[in-house]
Amino acid sequence: MTHRQSTCVLILIATALALSCSPSRNDRIVVGSKNFTESFLLGEIAAQQIEAHTNLKVERRFYLAGTYICQQAILAGRIDVYPEYTGTALTAILKQPASGAKEEVYQRVKSEYESRFGLTLGPAFGFNDTFAMEIRGEDARRLKVKSLSQAAAFAPQWRAGFGYEFMERPDGYRGLVATYGLHFAEQPRIMDLGLLTRALKDHQIDLAAGNATDGLIPALDLFVLEDDRHYFPPYEAVPVMREQTIRQHPEVAQVLAELAGKISDEEMQRLNYAVDGQHRDAAEVVREFLRSKKLAQ
Repeated sequence: MTHRQSTCVLILIATALALSCSPSRNDRIVVGSKNFTESFLLGEIAAQQIEAHTNLKVERRFYLAGTYICQQAILAGRIDVYPEYTGTALTAILKQPASGAKEEVYQRVKSEYESRFGLTLGPAFGFNDTFAMEIRGEDARRLKVKSLSQAAAFAPQWRAGFGYEFMERPDGYRGLVATYGLHFAEQPRIMDLGLLTRALKDHQIDLAAGNATDGLIPALDLFVLEDDRHYFPPYEAVPVMREQTIRQHPEVAQVLAELAGKISDEEMQRLNYAVDGQHRDAAEVVREFLRSKKLAQ
């Protein structure tokens, strides 16, 4: 086989592999999610909404690690839709400063995603899932600490635990400790997101970076320290969609728009708790929620 023939064969193989990774645009939509409960639930909400109100089949590709993996998957065409947060998109993907009101951040992200990536945002689901710096409720009451500024005095005696992405992203660990002058007893432990709240409750760590809508916060008597210096930007949950998909299937954008403003902070926390705290089936939890909103039969 000649060099030219070998090159042609390699190109054909690469093309075949690329096509095998890309979802068919004829009759199905691929919905993705990140690797934590809330993202999975939002992905399932989007999937059931599409199934209930269109003739399209839905393939679920959930638990795709974190932000960067989901971004690469949607850019490569392996997924069509996934839930994201405006503040995360702004800082982790667009590398822009973590500032602005929620409407401003939403429009900046939407405009940049459309011009740079061929992606667009649907309307926000209705809640803001900001980062939550959590301590045990018993410690908050004993120390009479309510804010991150107050926590700086106690941090040298505390062990902290964070997810890998929080340690690396621009709106994460480095900026947080600089803003509040936090110094911990030892280097933070990097842990799976699903293990952080339990580790905090079991006294393995003393402060964790969680999410404001985590259903285990009230269940485990955890306390969220106030971000009194407004370090974190708004994190409105939104569906990110491929513009190519929407051109081919405009009904997808239409039915996802029906979810606009339908999920409050408290409702998202209850949904998370139903799965994480009560260990209920996520698909059934979502079906009940959509019925309660008169979005499903």
